[in-house]
Amino acid sequence: MTPWLVRLWRPLINRELRRGQKIVELDFGGMEHVERALTDGAGVMVTPNHSFHYDSYVMIEAAHRIGTPFHFLTAWQVFAMSKWHEQQVLQWHGCFSINREASDLQAFKTAVDILRENPHPLVIFPEGDIYHNNDRVTPFRDGAAAIAMAAAKKATRPVVCIPAALKCFYLDDPTEELKSIMTRLEESLHWRPRPDLPLTERIYRFAEGLLALKEYEELGQPQTGSVRERTVRLAEAVVVRLEQQHQVANKGGIIPERVKEVRRAVIKAIEQDGATPESKSKLANDLDDLFFVIQLFSYPGDYVAQQPTIERIAETLDKFEEDVLRADYPGIRGTRRAVVRFGESIPVPKERETRDAVEKWTDLVECRVQGLLDEINAGAAARS
Repeated sequence: MTPWLVRLWRPLINRELRRGQKIVELDFGGMEHVERALTDGAGVMVTPNHSFHYDSYVMIEAAHRIGTPFHFLTAWQVFAMSKWHEQQVLQWHGCFSINREASDLQAFKTAVDILRENPHPLVIFPEGDIYHNNDRVTPFRDGAAAIAMAAAKKATRPVVCIPAALKCFYLDDPTEELKSIMTRLEESLHWRPRPDLPLTERIYRFAEGLLALKEYEELGQPQTGSVRERTVRLAEAVVVRLEQQHQVANKGGIIPERVKEVRRAVIKAIEQDGATPESKSKLANDLDDLFFVIQLFSYPGDYVAQQPTIERIAETLDKFEEDVLRADYPGIRGTRRAVVRFGESIPVPKERETRDAVEKWTDLVECRVQGLLDEINAGAAARS
């Protein structure tokens, strides 16, 4: 990290938020919790939900207002997709990469060292990916907890976790643009667009059509049940097939963790000496199937039906745009307001009191972040 360059780039980061992302309002709360922890000399880990693309830019602005830059644990793919000068800028801003498909001991050690002795906070997004169902926290992975507890055990200072929640709200109505995207999606299945139907009904018709096609491919015929039930069954069927194929034991846990284990086995097979082009092609198909499982996992099925707000509708169509229309990033439908809330600090214990301490602590942080999200939504409802 180069703090003076972080300060120098502040206008450019905020210009991208305004022009590129149309985030024209920023609402920060709870920053005193971070400031107090830093004043007390603690090592600080911030654990926000992974809300939207460029949410790290919002966190960078939060860091400016708090008065100290943040480090960011960043997926290696972000660096791989960036040009050399973009990689340099990422590093200047305190970003360092982690390979989540392997045991990345160097990234783990770097994160632990930051919490042990560095004056700047470390940001980790425990969800790991952007799932576009932002009102519900997707189950946190346990890497953040493992890093925090390893740091607390070795540190001579206290280590704390500060949960944080991010959410974007539309300031103007994007319905017409959302209808346009829905039409493109329907046409991608060679369907006749149905602008006469409510947008929520069109979304579920489209989802059921996609599911039926994938069920026919994987299971031999379309299944019955709700979209949520069918999504869970299909994801389970695919991941079990691949676990058996690559002799990976099902140790339980959430789908992303099971996928990670299979991915390790597939990547290891691809890198083996003597792998033929034909076998590598089949293994590449397995990686595609694993990516598909993660995408299925990220569709809760009842997200729009439960509460059809314009944000939930837009998030779902954003996801369809990425997954079906192959957009690198979803379109920006209108001007937005980003809200960030930091919660009270959670002391990290120096010793693991039980064997499942990491799992329990992960659940605690996840619940705190969900609570902050609920507070943001309640405040938005009162404001409207």
